[in-house]
Amino acid sequence: MELTINNAPVYVATGGKDFNPKLPTVLFLHGSGGDHRTWALQTRWFAYHGYSVLAPDLPGHSLSGGEAFTSIEQSGPWLSDFMEAVGVKSAHVVGHSQGFLSALELARTAPEKLMSITAIGTAAAIPVNQALIDTAKANSDKAAQMMCNWGFGPDAHLGNSSVPGMQPIAISRAIMSRNPLAADLQACADYKGGADVVASLSVPAHCILASADKMTPVKAGMALAESLGVTPTIIKGYGHMLPLEAPKQTLTALRAFIEMVQTKRAAA
Repeated sequence: MELTINNAPVYVATGGKDFNPKLPTVLFLHGSGGDHRTWALQTRWFAYHGYSVLAPDLPGHSLSGGEAFTSIEQSGPWLSDFMEAVGVKSAHVVGHSQGFLSALELARTAPEKLMSITAIGTAAAIPVNQALIDTAKANSDKAAQMMCNWGFGPDAHLGNSSVPGMQPIAISRAIMSRNPLAADLQACADYKGGADVVASLSVPAHCILASADKMTPVKAGMALAESLGVTPTIIKGYGHMLPLEAPKQTLTALRAFIEMVQTKRAAA
């Protein structure tokens, strides 16, 4: 699906089915340097099981035009405008890494637009090594290689893949190297407001974390879960890139949470 937000084209994956705003919607937000392909398995499952799906390439990324956000704070109003443009009053919002910070800013900007919020491989704050930011500014391909080396868990580095014939590290590196990685990383490093938004959340929340995450270590994710008052799902043996390297496990945890929320909403 394609639309225009703030005079710029936006590409949105819908899981292989036409978007229907009358169905409960799941909004997927990718992380730094990523795009809609982060969510290939998860979006398809939800689209074919009673939900509508939105997985946008955020501004300046892959198939979307415009300029990348220079701060996380900019993403909240944009996401609110985006939801209005597609005719969605509220959604289950799922964010991976930087995408969760953007989800928090949507919650700050328009809290009524969230039915639930899910944090995947992330925390309320994501400090970024200055050397990585500097590398991304000078050479995006090298920075993408560094991120993939750190971001994927041990099985991925051995060549194991949940999709036969496809190597998620190589795919991720190709995507990241062509996207505004430096801007994304700098925005994450500068963002300081996450803890305040987390403290103000009143919607159901969940955290899906990875035991071998080197980019946002599980300790930081556990602190987020404690702040939210939830028991996190910890997927053992995998790294930061959970939606890509452990797609089935991530989907299982996400399904359980969102279906629980939907059941409670139906019963209310």
